[in-house]
Amino acid sequence: MISEHIANDTIDREQSATHHSLSVVLPAYNEEQVIADTLLRALNVLNWWHMDFEILVVNDGSVDRTVAIVTQLAELHPQIRLINHPTNQGYGAALVSGFEAATKELIFFMDSDGQFDISNLDDFLPLIDTYDAVIGYRIDRQDSLMRKLNAWGWKSLIGLVLDVHVRDIDCAFKLFHTSFFRDHPLETRGAMINAEMLYRLTHSGYTYCERGVQHFSRRAGRATGARPAVILRAFRELLVYSRKWREQSSAIVTKREFPVHSSV
Repeated sequence: MISEHIANDTIDREQSATHHSLSVVLPAYNEEQVIADTLLRALNVLNWWHMDFEILVVNDGSVDRTVAIVTQLAELHPQIRLINHPTNQGYGAALVSGFEAATKELIFFMDSDGQFDISNLDDFLPLIDTYDAVIGYRIDRQDSLMRKLNAWGWKSLIGLVLDVHVRDIDCAFKLFHTSFFRDHPLETRGAMINAEMLYRLTHSGYTYCERGVQHFSRRAGRATGARPAVILRAFRELLVYSRKWREQSSAIVTKREFPVHSSV
């Protein structure tokens, strides 16, 4: 039986005021050791704020007890919904499945591995009526030096190729209006997904602001972002889609400069 008590964990902030409903998307891959704590913390915080919310856990082909734990919690808490990928499809694919299934006005996503605290969302919600998106960046990032160097290199490459410049491209703590994803369906399905979101934001005239969030060391499980297959897929998607998007942009510009006139 899963305990619904979160030891030594209290919410000391005032209740958050927002008139929006919220879909929380949590991609999960082999997170049996932390997924219950992540979900119970989210339920605790969002209920305290008296929000209209749903939590969409997207299991991306886990081979441990992640599905069983989420299923048990969903039976107890109707706000939790499980979306299941029988096989691992990639981080981006998991997010897209969650975005497509979302039914609320806002979409917020974060990783389910315990490296973020959903209570930091309290700083984001008041901004979402002023901006189209609120983008998190990790304060005092709790990763190895090698992962930090890789992240710096990737950010520099994305800035060069896609002209996207933010503090922390891959920070998995972002808040959007759901309509953004309806109007701009995402194409990538791997680790390139965050770069695509920001590319579409910046190149479609949307506004966003950046806010710092606490980052915690992973308590259990294994990170997959540094696996060679994941990195190669990200580079491949960057190559393919950056070329495609440039061609699309050029075609739009050409059409505007040289409109086609028809005569009757």
